[in-house]
Amino acid sequence: MCGGPAGADEMLLASRARAAADDLLSGWLRLPVDKAMDLGTPRGFDRAVAALAAQLRARASASDDAAVREAVRVLDVDWRSTTAQQRSALVAQALEAAGRRTAAVPRAVQAVFGKAAIEVVGATREGARGRQRLAIAGDFNALDRRIVRHLTTSQANFVRDEYGRRHEVFGEQARRIVADGLEAGLGREDIARDLAEAAQAVIAGRGSFYWEVVAGAFVANGRSFAQMSAFAEAGIQRYEISAVLDEHTTEICRYLDGKQFEVGDALGRFDRIESLDDPEDIKAAQPWVREALDPETGRKVLYVESGGRNVPIAEVTRSAVGTRDDRGEFARGRSERELMDLGVSFPPYHGLCRSSALPVV
Repeated sequence: MCGGPAGADEMLLASRARAAADDLLSGWLRLPVDKAMDLGTPRGFDRAVAALAAQLRARASASDDAAVREAVRVLDVDWRSTTAQQRSALVAQALEAAGRRTAAVPRAVQAVFGKAAIEVVGATREGARGRQRLAIAGDFNALDRRIVRHLTTSQANFVRDEYGRRHEVFGEQARRIVADGLEAGLGREDIARDLAEAAQAVIAGRGSFYWEVVAGAFVANGRSFAQMSAFAEAGIQRYEISAVLDEHTTEICRYLDGKQFEVGDALGRFDRIESLDDPEDIKAAQPWVREALDPETGRKVLYVESGGRNVPIAEVTRSAVGTRDDRGEFARGRSERELMDLGVSFPPYHGLCRSSALPVV
């Protein structure tokens, strides 16, 4: 979606109209559509992510399958009768043919993102007014509308970059499969089978959780941005991170649970993120936290990539992963000010992150 509805009332009206339409769609097309999005509970958040991932996968699957067929068709040749130059040209032709089939995917999923963005921001706003009892209006404000536009366009750009990366990876694999197959004395059918399997795995992303990760990041970002908008409207100056402390919670969210950050800083970071188009620039402005083992101590270290280097933010001294209601213990942790400066202030902090923000009143 290139632009949002003209006003907040129209957004809410569109949201309600879709709820009625979703009743028909879920029964007729059997699409995994949730009629009411509840982002205030772990179960509700997980259901929203699962439903969005299913819709995104459904929108992309036909193009993915067509891209695989086109690539395999071009590459189904007698490789033994080709020269190195011809083999290189065939792989390039296969990537071009596949690219034509997947070119429409970003636009197709953008339509899904546009509807989902309104739902996520609306559900977050309702949660702030209801569960958190914040004194804010029921209608979307100007910042909410900016959030909807940003979520829609930026996530589509991430998808576009992902498909470009997939094609590059498949091209590298295809060249290696052909070379290895010829060296091993494989025939046309064997090489074609290996190429088809690679195309299914890479171009179509078969067996991956790509759309779940995309949906999780989308919903988590939308909820965080909308929470900051609601907090600012209610005059809230600080917020606290609330992690879901269950058996699936990462070291990252256990460490950040309970940390407090400034609403003004989060809004300033959104302003910077909103001005960026390149997904790599957005990742740098809002980095995910990663884990690695310190070769000297053998302990797990949490870090972010910043300025071309890995910056540690904490060391795990006692892990509580796999348990409930236990953060674990950490050492050498960064201050909350340092975390904000590094862009580690509001969720998501990693793929499929479920942490959220609570107002400090």
